Amino acid sequence: MIIAILGVSLSQSAKNTRQVANDKDTLVSTKVADKTVENKTTNNASYWGAVMNAIIQVESGGNSRAVNGKYVGAMQIGPILVQDCNNILKQRNINKRYTLADRYSVEKSKEMFLIIQSRYNPTNNIEKGIRIWNGGCNYKTASTNGYYRRVMSKMRNA
Repeated sequence: MIIAILGVSLSQSAKNTRQVANDKDTLVSTKVADKTVENKTTNNASYWGAVMNAIIQVESGGNSRAVNGKYVGAMQIGPILVQDCNNILKQRNINKRYTLADRYSVEKSKEMFLIIQSRYNPTNNIEKGIRIWNGGCNYKTASTNGYYRRVMSKMRNA
């Protein structure tokens, strides 16, 4: 659950613009809620796309209305993650905030994934990112092995 593109939205809206070069280790400028954030990425803004799509398949089979207890949406996001994203945005002086209902939006779920990655996985390590999404920022490798294998399998078969 994390990326180094601070507050990057996958959509290209008026408030969220980005400039990305195609080469490795490029500087990404992202404008979120009238605040520009620069961050070094491993590749480009689409770096996490395949990972997020594979997570969606593992978590919900692509069903944005999926519910499993307190975890909902395509990426099965819980209330704590929404709160964590909002705290990260607040610390970065970004005015945007997420609601629990936003978990049902695939686009907003992906935005939250990227915010979490930016905080807890600034090196954009794919394995770490997958494990964090499943086990939280203090995940245990042994308890996230099965999840990691399932996500990687979806990525290979995509």
